[in-house]
Amino acid sequence: MRKYEVMYIIRPDAEQETVQAVTEKFQGIISNGGEVTKHDVIGKRRLAYEINKLRDGHYVLVHFNATPEVVAELDRVMKITDEVIRYLVVKDVA
Repeated sequence: MRKYEVMYIIRPDAEQETVQAVTEKFQGIISNGGEVTKHDVIGKRRLAYEINKLRDGHYVLVHFNATPEVVAELDRVMKITDEVIRYLVVKDVA
């Protein structure tokens, strides 16, 4: 298994229950063939630039160990999740 890091931004108009449900959904995908080593909900922050007429977002950072197949599935699900406005999955080399 390789080490990965994913940061994603959830819509600012999402309620706290929605944010929690989305993070649990993504943790479930990672846990199905991998393990979450660190999960940090950073909170609502200002975006560097406007995305789809939104200026804020709920930031979430996750460090995890997984196979490339799990990362591909996570990428697929994040693309079709309406609450996620941006995400980035990278290999953690540190």
